[in-house]
Formats: sequence, structure tokens, C-alpha cells
Amino acid sequence: MANPPMDVSQLAARDAARAARLLSDVRAARLTGRRPLQAPRPVIGQSWDRVLRSGVDPDHGVRTGLLTREELERRRETSRLRHVLPVLRQGLLSVADASQHIMVVADEDSRVLWREGSTPVLRKADRFGIEPGADWAEEVVGTNGVGTPAVARRPVQVFASEHFVRSLATWTCTGAPILDPRDGRLIGVVDVSGPLETVHPATLAWVDSVAKLAEARLRERHHQSLERLRAAAAPALARLGGRTLAVDRDGWTAAVTGLPYTNRVALPTSLSPGRRLLPALGVCAVEPLAGGWLIRAAAEPEPRGASRIVLDLRRPRRWSVAVSGPAGSWTHELSPRHAELLYLLSLHPTGRSAAGLADDVFGDPARTVTVRAEMSRIRRYLGTFLDHRPYRFAEDTEVAVLRPDDPRDLLPHSTTPTVVRGRGAEADGPFDGRSTHDGQ
Repeated sequence: MANPPMDVSQLAARDAARAARLLSDVRAARLTGRRPLQAPRPVIGQSWDRVLRSGVDPDHGVRTGLLTREELERRRETSRLRHVLPVLRQGLLSVADASQHIMVVADEDSRVLWREGSTPVLRKADRFGIEPGADWAEEVVGTNGVGTPAVARRPVQVFASEHFVRSLATWTCTGAPILDPRDGRLIGVVDVSGPLETVHPATLAWVDSVAKLAEARLRERHHQSLERLRAAAAPALARLGGRTLAVDRDGWTAAVTGLPYTNRVALPTSLSPGRRLLPALGVCAVEPLAGGWLIRAAAEPEPRGASRIVLDLRRPRRWSVAVSGPAGSWTHELSPRHAELLYLLSLHPTGRSAAGLADDVFGDPARTVTVRAEMSRIRRYLGTFLDHRPYRFAEDTEVAVLRPDDPRDLLPHSTTPTVVRGRGAEADGPFDGRSTHDGQ
């Protein structure tokens, strides 16, 4: 039996060369199927398992083409990360440059958008392919400080041979995900990288704290934009009255009259002015506002009929729910927790109580308050497609779940007991007459 995982950061800080040799032995044993003297850290071992399944060559890795200059600029201009570059630079660059590191900022697809820092280290990074437009997803270049935090949804330091690809064994990188403070979705990853002798045990906490500062700045910008929209909408709300909301382009509520306040309204992917059906409100009149939409709920009944819900869990970092029916179709990107909850409901077509879901998610049926709060948020965008008491998909709705090809890649960030068990099982068969799993 392998010894417990070693404390890599502490050992590396004392003797980087010795730590690198030990990790090289651990990696070699894992790749050849031998029992290592010491186990890799759990976050690294889990990453190695995923990478082995994805077919990355440990001796050479995979180099994908860089983004074109036009596509790189487009991503930079549309990424919310551009708003927090000053925060990242202020928090990381001065120390990174002095300690022979570089800062790398990648988007939610693990494409490098920006990199800055020590000129000698930038030249070394060129040899590894760490350059603007490069793809550093875990399934492309193996375990690393950009792609692995994106999948694990937590800060990760990758030292020497903890990198899956051999050529990166002289490198150390520490990355932290940057999440959208509004809904927890992944926006990107910030990483500090450099030669292995520059490793320091405090780097992980340092990078994570700066990522949290960036998230706080995004939260502040969001509140400021809603304040501006609220002021712009005030005259129209006063004039129209009735059941009316002002929301931003993503559906976040700036002001409301005649309706209970809700943080967000689910909007179709491509919303345009006119009469539209919104899941939580029914038929609405939609008018443009500077920076958002003015939405007036009508008294007309919502069109009913057979509908289909597709829960797409195939990708390691993005999950979505798509609804189609008599009134049209729309897609909503899911946060990690909402992806977990909707997956659990798909396993229980007859319904699940709040206590049952709490037991599924937390292993504690008493945590019903948290579950009810999250399910209330889900019902804001699924509306009548989701019943409660117990929670379940509506009776006239067909449900399909699109899973990863390998069950072990199901919601890889999740520690939910039911999901963990599901990773070791084959996909379930069909539901009863109204719902199916694994629909195509």
C-alpha cells in the first residue's frame, strides 16, 4: 500500500530537487501501473485519471493551433476578465516579476488571453507553448495550473512531475479559478508560473486571494451597472405600472413593480423586442432599455403542451439546460450546484423532497434550507417545467440527460455522494414513459 501523499509545497520549499525526484518516481509508477511508494495528492491523482482517459501523450503532450489574432482579440474584448486585469496585475505582477514568475490569464475554455511578467521566464514559457491564444485545457496538455483548476473548481498548485506531460517537469504553476460572483459560473483562471526552483508554499494562498479580489471587483461592477439601469428605467416604471421589470442583458433585475422581487429572470439566448414567452412570467411584452430590457407581464395564459428538457453534462466545465415546447426554445447555462441538483432530479422522475436532495448532495437530510434556496433559484428560470412538493420535472415534460462518454467524467468538480457513485456506474436506462436518460 502506498504511503500517504506528501506535503509537496513544504518539501519543495526545503529541497526542490529532492521533491522533483520523488514526484518523478510517483508519476513513473502511476504510468506503468506499479504501486508508488507515496501516493500523489488527491487533486493531482484525480487529474491524472482524467488525463489518462482523455488520451494525452505523457511523453509529448498535444499542441493545438493558436487562436487567430482576430479570434484572440474578440475573446479579449468580450471576456469579463478584461475588467479585472488591473486587479490581477496589481496583486500579482510585481511579486511575480521579482520572483521569476509570469502571470497567465485564461478564459473559461483554458485559452490563454494574456501573459505578463519576467522577460527571461516568458522566453522559457514560449518553449512550453504558454503563449496568447494557446489551449491549456487539461484534456489537451494534461495536468497543469490553468486547465486543472478549471475542472476542479478550486486553486491548484502543480509542481514538477505533478504535470502529466514530461516536458513540463521543470516547471511549477499555481492557478485559481475566477468565478462569476452572480451565479458561480467559471469565467477563467489566473495562473502564476515559473521554473521549479521558484516554488513557494505561500503561492497557492496568494494567487487564490488575488482571484477573490477580482471576483469582488466584478461583483462591484455588477451592482454599479444595475444602479445605472434602475435610474434609466425609473420613469418608464412609474408611467406603466402593472407587473413590470427592468433587467439587464443577462436577466438580472434592476427594478420591479407589481411583482415579487426576484434576482434574475431567465431570458432566451437571443432575445428581441416584442411579445415573448418567459418561463417564470408567461407571455410578456419586451422593450429595449439602455443596457437591458423592460419586461411587462401580460395576463394571457402560458401555452401548454408537451415539452422537452435536455440536461447537457457532457463538457467538463460547462453544463446547460435546454427547454423546447409549443412556445419556442431557450437554453440556460448552469452553475455547478444547479447542474448537480438537476442531475439528481433526473434520477428521480417521481420526485424528491428537500430532505432527500439534502441527503443526496450533502449526505445530511437536515440541510433543507440550503436546498430549498437553490431550488427556488432554479424554479425562477425553469418556471412551470419544475414542480415542487416534491421537486420533480413537470408531468408533460420529456427529460433527456446527455452524459460524458466516460461516466467517470460526470461533473468532475462534484463531491456529492450520489454523483461520485454515478461516476463508477454505467449510464442508467430509460425513465418511465415520460422521461429518458442519455437522449441524443
